[in-house]
Amino acid sequence: MSRMHFYLRQRLEEVRKRVLYESYEAQKLPAWERVGITWLTLLVFWIIISGKFSPSHVITGALVTLLIAIITRDFLTDDIRRTGHLLSKATYIFLFLVPQYLFIMAFRLLESNLRVVKNVIFMDINPGIVKVKADLHSDTGLTVLANSITLTPGTLTLDVSKKLGESYLYVHWIDVETLDQERAGVKIKGGELEEWLKKIFW
Repeated sequence: MSRMHFYLRQRLEEVRKRVLYESYEAQKLPAWERVGITWLTLLVFWIIISGKFSPSHVITGALVTLLIAIITRDFLTDDIRRTGHLLSKATYIFLFLVPQYLFIMAFRLLESNLRVVKNVIFMDINPGIVKVKADLHSDTGLTVLANSITLTPGTLTLDVSKKLGESYLYVHWIDVETLDQERAGVKIKGGELEEWLKKIFW
């Protein structure tokens, strides 16, 4: 290949990275919303873990978690989509999306456990590593998806690859039922789980 070809490919990669970065920055939440969501999450966690509801304890927790939220606002909310107002977004996440996720994961855990039990009893195990395409691009969204896949028995996420604006997961599957990438992705990820994550993460 000529030097011109390598130069053009390098320039194309730089442009692609710049477009992805600008689209990512455009979707980020304002700083005060990131602080607010982080603060609410930490405060709820503080109250649940401590189990105390006295006014002095709640006020102390609110001040401490606010300070932590100001410092660590990007860790939890850096990849959350920019839609709606803070209060409606927080209410939607905590009252609708989190219960949906728990319900989906409970169903998938039960289903996966039964499938693994069947595989062990009948010894029809056909292990392999499958490359699965993910529709998510943000680091947080991919991390949640990879961990959710790993939590379900029979699958283990080994690696995440991001190339040319596409994301792929390499998953060890205890019983490879199909070599078709799209069908394998549906069986491993579960369409409802990834669709749920796309409501929050880009």
